[in-house]
Amino acid sequence: MSKVSLLKRIAKQSFIVVVAALFAFPLYWVVVTAFNTKGGTYSIPPNFIPSFHLGPISYVITHTSWLHYIVNTVFIAGASVVLVLITSAMAGYALSELTFRGSGVLFLMIVGVMMLPAQALLIPQYAVAYHLGILNTYTVQIVPFAASTFGVFLFRQFFKSLPKEYWEAARLEGVGHLRYIYRVAVPLAKPAVLTVTLLTFITSWNQFQWPLIMTTSHSVQPIEVALSHYMQTFEANWRKLTSAVVLALAPIVVLFLLLQKHIVNGVAGRDSGVNR
Repeated sequence: MSKVSLLKRIAKQSFIVVVAALFAFPLYWVVVTAFNTKGGTYSIPPNFIPSFHLGPISYVITHTSWLHYIVNTVFIAGASVVLVLITSAMAGYALSELTFRGSGVLFLMIVGVMMLPAQALLIPQYAVAYHLGILNTYTVQIVPFAASTFGVFLFRQFFKSLPKEYWEAARLEGVGHLRYIYRVAVPLAKPAVLTVTLLTFITSWNQFQWPLIMTTSHSVQPIEVALSHYMQTFEANWRKLTSAVVLALAPIVVLFLLLQKHIVNGVAGRDSGVNR
């Protein structure tokens, strides 16, 4: 490696580290504040090392309805993931393997939904939910997100990469389309499954605007809406507020760190599970 190439590589890596640090610092500061002592929170100069004081987190868990909000969010996110996987796998398979009139136009329409701003549809969606009588329920937080355009697109791309011989062999064994999807096609599309699962779970976990508008009862609201309530409850008690934020972020951060490799493979279209 030449000296010029080495300098370019060092400069590139340094730039990446600086940008990563800028993005990571707010999250790190939230963790530091959550675990800090009362005096350390307002100390000058600031204390950049966590004190691992568990009082605020313990208070949030034991003296608030935080665990109830977490259960709500896990249920809503989990149900959304299951429905999205089912609808995305079936729609992706139909668009990639089945021949029918207008399939290309239908796919373009599905992809075109990605371009619609969600805020532009809030009023008609609220009106529909109102007339269906599902406002302030789990249903209104799950059913509208039971399908994902990105999920359909990703599964379609993976299923198109499967050799036709797989379906022909399955058909000779008397296997129908539905059984083939869930016994053969979906297991081979593992990166797509993991990618759609994680992105859907994170999106559902981070939902704020939709449940804030569609629900009013704390009994069905998710964790992000609870955070907005806690901003009023704890006001300037930054340790308790940031403790609530840490508890809200911890599950999705851990999940992302565990599955980030599969996300990259799934989005990039690599590792489809098929050995050619």
